[in-house]
Amino acid sequence: MNLPVAGSGLLVVGDVVTDVVARHGSALAHGTDTAARIRSLPGGAGANVASWAVRSGCTEVALLARVGVEDADWHRDALERAGVRALLAVDEEVATATVIALVDATAERTFLTDSGAVLRLATDDFAPSMLDGMGWLHLSGYLLFAATSRATAQLALRSARERGVPVSVDPASAGFLAELDPQRFLEFAAGAELLLPNADEARLLTGLPEPGEAAAELSRTFPRVVVTLGGRGAVLAAGGAVTGWVRARPVRDPVDSTGAGDAFTGGFLAALLAGADDEAAALEGCRCGAEAVTAVGGRPPL
Repeated sequence: MNLPVAGSGLLVVGDVVTDVVARHGSALAHGTDTAARIRSLPGGAGANVASWAVRSGCTEVALLARVGVEDADWHRDALERAGVRALLAVDEEVATATVIALVDATAERTFLTDSGAVLRLATDDFAPSMLDGMGWLHLSGYLLFAATSRATAQLALRSARERGVPVSVDPASAGFLAELDPQRFLEFAAGAELLLPNADEARLLTGLPEPGEAAAELSRTFPRVVVTLGGRGAVLAAGGAVTGWVRARPVRDPVDSTGAGDAFTGGFLAALLAGADDEAAALEGCRCGAEAVTAVGGRPPL
Protein backbone atom coordinates (compact mmCIF):
# COMPACT_ATOMS: atom_id res chain seq x y z
CA MET A 1 0.00 0.00 0.00
CA ASN A 2 1.33 3.45 -0.89
CA LEU A 3 0.00 6.70 0.56
CA PRO A 4 -0.15 10.00 -1.33
CA VAL A 5 2.71 12.22 -0.27
CA ALA A 6 2.99 15.98 -0.01
CA GLY A 7 6.35 16.26 -1.75
CA SER A 8 9.32 14.22 -2.90
CA GLY A 9 11.76 15.04 -0.12
CA LEU A 10 12.78 13.18 3.02
CA LEU A 11 13.31 14.86 6.39
CA VAL A 12 15.18 12.81 8.97
CA VAL A 13 15.04 13.94 12.59
CA GLY A 14 17.67 11.99 14.43
CA ASP A 15 21.28 11.79 15.42
CA VAL A 16 24.82 12.56 14.34
CA VAL A 17 27.55 10.52 16.00
CA THR A 18 31.32 10.23 15.86
CA ASP A 19 31.97 6.52 15.32
CA VAL A 20 35.22 4.98 16.53
CA VAL A 21 35.27 1.67 14.68
CA ALA A 22 37.70 -0.93 16.04
CA ARG A 23 37.96 -4.08 13.92
CA HIS A 24 39.67 -6.90 15.81
CA GLY A 25 40.40 -10.24 14.19
CA SER A 26 40.81 -12.17 17.43
CA ALA A 27 38.78 -12.31 20.63
CA LEU A 28 39.28 -9.41 23.01
CA ALA A 29 42.03 -10.17 25.53
CA HIS A 30 40.87 -8.96 28.93
CA GLY A 31 43.41 -6.87 30.85
CA THR A 32 45.91 -6.50 28.00
CA ASP A 33 46.25 -5.51 24.33
CA THR A 34 44.28 -6.80 21.36
CA ALA A 35 45.46 -5.79 17.91
CA ALA A 36 42.84 -3.83 15.94
CA ARG A 37 42.37 -1.55 12.96
CA ILE A 38 40.77 1.66 14.25
CA ARG A 39 39.14 4.54 12.37
CA SER A 40 37.13 7.59 13.44
CA LEU A 41 34.22 8.21 11.07
CA PRO A 42 31.02 10.26 10.92
CA GLY A 43 27.99 8.15 11.82
CA GLY A 44 24.71 8.13 13.71
CA ALA A 45 21.54 6.26 12.77
CA GLY A 46 19.67 9.29 11.47
CA ALA A 47 22.65 10.64 9.54
CA ASN A 48 23.33 7.21 8.06
CA VAL A 49 19.72 6.83 6.91
CA ALA A 50 19.81 10.25 5.27
CA SER A 51 23.08 9.48 3.47
CA TRP A 52 21.88 6.12 2.17
CA ALA A 53 18.62 7.69 0.97
CA VAL A 54 20.67 10.04 -1.20
CA ARG A 55 22.75 7.07 -2.38
CA SER A 56 19.49 5.40 -3.48
CA GLY A 57 18.42 8.37 -5.57
CA CYS A 58 16.43 10.64 -3.25
CA THR A 59 17.44 14.12 -4.37
CA GLU A 60 16.03 16.16 -1.47
CA VAL A 61 17.15 14.86 1.92
CA ALA A 62 17.56 16.95 5.06
CA LEU A 63 18.71 15.94 8.54
CA LEU A 64 17.93 17.67 11.83
CA ALA A 65 20.29 16.67 14.63
CA ARG A 66 22.31 18.16 17.47
CA VAL A 67 26.12 18.16 17.62
CA GLY A 68 28.86 19.59 19.80
CA VAL A 69 30.61 22.78 18.77
CA GLU A 70 34.09 21.23 18.54
CA ASP A 71 33.37 19.05 15.49
CA ALA A 72 30.20 20.59 14.06
CA ASP A 73 31.98 21.76 10.90
CA TRP A 74 33.45 18.30 10.27
CA HIS A 75 30.06 16.64 10.57
CA ARG A 76 28.31 19.30 8.47
CA ASP A 77 30.90 18.92 5.73
CA ALA A 78 30.57 15.11 5.72
CA LEU A 79 26.79 15.32 5.40
CA GLU A 80 26.86 17.92 2.65
CA ARG A 81 29.46 15.96 0.68
CA ALA A 82 27.04 13.02 0.90
CA GLY A 83 24.27 15.21 -0.55
CA VAL A 84 22.37 15.73 2.71
CA ARG A 85 21.16 19.19 3.74
CA ALA A 86 22.51 19.50 7.27
CA LEU A 87 20.18 21.22 9.74
CA LEU A 88 22.54 20.96 12.69
CA ALA A 89 21.84 22.52 16.06
CA VAL A 90 25.18 23.28 17.71
CA ASP A 91 25.50 22.55 21.42
CA GLU A 92 27.94 24.81 23.27
CA GLU A 93 27.98 22.67 26.44
CA VAL A 94 27.92 18.99 25.49
CA ALA A 95 30.05 17.13 22.96
CA THR A 96 28.78 15.26 19.92
CA ALA A 97 27.67 11.73 20.68
CA THR A 98 30.41 9.10 20.39
CA VAL A 99 30.03 5.39 19.70
CA ILE A 100 32.85 2.87 19.98
CA ALA A 101 31.97 0.03 17.62
CA LEU A 102 33.83 -3.21 18.36
CA VAL A 103 33.68 -5.26 15.17
CA ASP A 104 34.75 -8.90 15.34
CA ALA A 105 36.07 -11.24 12.66
CA THR A 106 32.51 -12.08 11.50
CA ALA A 107 31.77 -8.35 10.95
CA GLU A 108 29.32 -8.35 13.88
CA ARG A 109 29.46 -5.17 15.96
CA THR A 110 29.01 -4.33 19.64
CA PHE A 111 28.49 -0.71 20.63
CA LEU A 112 29.66 1.40 23.57
CA THR A 113 27.56 4.58 23.42
CA ASP A 114 27.95 8.06 24.86
CA SER A 115 24.77 9.84 23.72
CA GLY A 116 26.26 13.30 24.17
CA ALA A 117 24.31 16.05 22.41
CA VAL A 118 21.87 13.66 20.69
CA LEU A 119 19.37 13.53 23.53
CA ARG A 120 19.50 17.33 23.97
CA LEU A 121 17.76 17.99 20.63
CA ALA A 122 15.19 20.57 21.76
CA THR A 123 11.79 21.63 20.50
CA ASP A 124 13.29 25.02 19.62
CA ASP A 125 15.64 23.23 17.21
CA PHE A 126 12.67 22.08 15.12
CA ALA A 127 10.51 24.27 12.90
CA PRO A 128 7.43 23.02 10.99
CA SER A 129 8.80 24.77 7.91
CA MET A 130 11.48 22.06 7.77
CA LEU A 131 8.70 19.86 6.40
CA ASP A 132 8.12 22.14 3.40
CA GLY A 133 8.42 20.05 0.24
CA MET A 134 8.87 16.84 2.20
CA GLY A 135 7.00 13.69 1.35
CA TRP A 136 8.18 11.70 4.34
CA LEU A 137 9.45 12.20 7.90
CA HIS A 138 11.73 9.60 9.46
CA LEU A 139 12.47 9.61 13.20
CA SER A 140 15.42 7.89 14.80
CA GLY A 141 14.14 6.01 17.83
CA TYR A 142 17.17 7.11 19.86
CA LEU A 143 15.37 10.42 20.38
CA LEU A 144 12.55 8.67 22.25
CA PHE A 145 14.86 7.47 25.03
CA ALA A 146 15.10 10.85 26.84
CA ALA A 147 12.53 13.50 27.73
CA THR A 148 14.05 16.49 25.88
CA SER A 149 14.67 14.79 22.55
CA ARG A 150 11.44 12.81 22.87
CA ALA A 151 9.42 16.02 23.05
CA THR A 152 11.13 17.20 19.86
CA ALA A 153 10.51 13.94 18.02
CA GLN A 154 6.84 13.95 19.03
CA LEU A 155 6.47 17.59 17.97
CA ALA A 156 7.89 16.69 14.56
CA LEU A 157 5.56 13.69 14.34
CA ARG A 158 2.48 15.80 15.14
CA SER A 159 3.53 18.51 12.67
CA ALA A 160 3.98 15.93 9.92
CA ARG A 161 0.59 14.34 10.57
CA GLU A 162 -1.08 17.76 10.45
CA ARG A 163 0.41 18.21 6.96
CA GLY A 164 -0.50 14.72 5.80
CA VAL A 165 3.16 13.66 5.67
CA PRO A 166 3.67 9.98 6.61
CA VAL A 167 6.10 9.17 9.42
CA SER A 168 8.40 6.21 10.02
CA VAL A 169 10.20 5.28 13.22
CA ASP A 170 13.23 3.04 13.74
CA PRO A 171 13.44 1.73 17.35
CA ALA A 172 17.24 2.02 16.99
CA SER A 173 18.56 0.04 19.97
CA ALA A 174 17.43 -3.18 21.62
CA GLY A 175 19.56 -2.36 24.65
CA PHE A 176 18.08 1.09 25.24
CA LEU A 177 14.63 -0.21 24.36
CA ALA A 178 14.81 -2.78 27.15
CA GLU A 179 15.87 -0.09 29.63
CA LEU A 180 13.05 2.27 28.62
CA ASP A 181 10.27 -0.39 28.62
CA PRO A 182 8.94 -1.54 25.25
CA GLN A 183 5.34 -0.58 26.00
CA ARG A 184 6.32 3.01 26.69
CA PHE A 185 8.22 3.12 23.40
CA LEU A 186 5.12 2.01 21.52
CA GLU A 187 3.13 4.77 23.21
CA PHE A 188 5.78 7.38 22.35
CA ALA A 189 5.83 6.29 18.68
CA ALA A 190 2.03 6.25 18.32
CA GLY A 191 0.84 7.93 15.15
CA ALA A 192 3.66 6.70 12.93
CA GLU A 193 2.64 5.10 9.64
CA LEU A 194 5.62 2.74 9.46
CA LEU A 195 7.75 0.95 12.09
CA LEU A 196 11.16 -0.44 11.10
CA PRO A 197 12.56 -2.63 13.92
CA ASN A 198 15.18 -5.33 13.58
CA ALA A 199 14.39 -8.85 14.79
CA ASP A 200 15.66 -8.27 18.34
CA GLU A 201 13.69 -5.04 18.69
CA ALA A 202 10.52 -6.64 17.30
CA ARG A 203 10.91 -9.49 19.80
CA LEU A 204 11.23 -7.03 22.70
CA LEU A 205 8.27 -4.95 21.54
CA THR A 206 5.92 -7.94 21.30
CA GLY A 207 7.32 -10.76 23.42
CA LEU A 208 7.01 -13.00 20.34
CA PRO A 209 10.16 -14.88 19.29
CA GLU A 210 9.30 -15.45 15.63
CA PRO A 211 9.91 -12.37 13.41
CA GLY A 212 6.85 -12.94 11.23
CA GLU A 213 4.55 -13.22 14.22
CA ALA A 214 6.14 -10.15 15.79
CA ALA A 215 5.77 -8.15 12.57
CA ALA A 216 2.11 -9.14 12.25
CA GLU A 217 1.42 -8.20 15.87
CA LEU A 218 3.11 -4.81 15.54
CA SER A 219 1.07 -4.09 12.41
CA ARG A 220 -2.03 -4.07 14.59
CA THR A 221 -0.64 -0.86 16.11
CA PHE A 222 1.24 0.61 13.13
CA PRO A 223 -0.33 0.40 9.65
CA ARG A 224 2.88 -0.92 8.08
CA VAL A 225 5.78 -2.81 9.65
CA VAL A 226 9.07 -4.00 8.19
CA VAL A 227 11.25 -6.20 10.40
CA THR A 228 14.84 -6.48 9.19
CA LEU A 229 16.54 -9.84 9.64
CA GLY A 230 20.16 -9.07 8.78
CA GLY A 231 21.51 -11.65 6.36
CA ARG A 232 18.06 -13.26 6.09
CA GLY A 233 16.35 -10.23 4.54
CA ALA A 234 13.15 -8.67 5.85
CA VAL A 235 9.52 -9.49 6.61
CA LEU A 236 6.65 -7.10 5.80
CA ALA A 237 3.34 -6.88 7.61
CA ALA A 238 0.15 -4.81 7.51
CA GLY A 239 -3.26 -5.06 9.16
CA GLY A 240 -2.21 -7.82 11.53
CA ALA A 241 -0.83 -10.18 8.87
CA VAL A 242 2.45 -10.87 7.10
CA THR A 243 2.30 -9.50 3.57
CA GLY A 244 5.70 -10.49 2.23
CA TRP A 245 9.21 -11.83 2.77
CA VAL A 246 12.24 -10.41 0.98
CA ARG A 247 15.57 -12.20 0.81
CA ALA A 248 18.83 -10.44 1.53
CA ARG A 249 21.53 -10.23 -1.09
CA PRO A 250 24.40 -12.62 -0.31
CA VAL A 251 27.68 -10.98 0.71
CA ARG A 252 30.81 -13.07 0.32
CA ASP A 253 33.24 -11.12 2.51
CA PRO A 254 31.46 -8.81 4.98
CA VAL A 255 33.70 -6.26 6.66
CA ASP A 256 31.56 -4.30 9.13
CA SER A 257 27.84 -4.55 9.91
CA THR A 258 27.76 -1.08 11.51
CA GLY A 259 24.90 0.86 9.92
CA ALA A 260 23.56 -1.98 7.78
CA GLY A 261 20.06 -1.49 9.20
CA ASP A 262 20.31 2.26 8.57
CA ALA A 263 21.32 1.53 4.98
CA PHE A 264 18.24 -0.66 4.58
CA THR A 265 16.01 2.11 5.91
CA GLY A 266 17.55 4.78 3.68
CA GLY A 267 17.15 2.63 0.58
CA PHE A 268 13.64 1.58 1.55
CA LEU A 269 12.41 5.15 2.09
CA ALA A 270 14.07 6.47 -1.08
CA ALA A 271 12.32 3.75 -3.08
CA LEU A 272 8.96 4.53 -1.47
CA LEU A 273 9.32 8.19 -2.36
CA ALA A 274 10.14 7.18 -5.93
CA GLY A 275 6.83 5.30 -6.15
CA ALA A 276 7.85 1.71 -5.31
CA ASP A 277 5.54 -0.61 -3.39
CA ASP A 278 6.71 -1.99 -0.05
CA GLU A 279 8.18 -5.21 -1.46
CA ALA A 280 10.18 -3.42 -4.14
CA ALA A 281 11.31 -0.87 -1.56
CA ALA A 282 12.47 -3.70 0.71
CA LEU A 283 14.51 -5.14 -2.15
CA GLU A 284 16.26 -1.78 -2.53
CA GLY A 285 16.78 -1.70 1.23
CA CYS A 286 18.40 -5.13 1.09
CA ARG A 287 20.62 -3.99 -1.76
CA CYS A 288 21.84 -1.05 0.34
CA GLY A 289 22.33 -3.25 3.41
CA ALA A 290 24.45 -5.66 1.39
CA GLU A 291 26.58 -2.79 0.10
CA ALA A 292 26.94 -1.34 3.59
CA VAL A 293 28.57 -4.42 5.13
CA THR A 294 31.35 -4.37 2.53
CA ALA A 295 32.78 -1.09 3.85
CA VAL A 296 33.89 0.23 7.24
CA GLY A 297 31.44 2.51 9.05
CA GLY A 298 27.76 3.28 8.67
CA ARG A 299 27.77 5.70 5.72
CA PRO A 300 27.98 4.93 2.00
CA PRO A 301 31.48 5.46 0.63
CA LEU A 302 31.84 8.78 -1.18
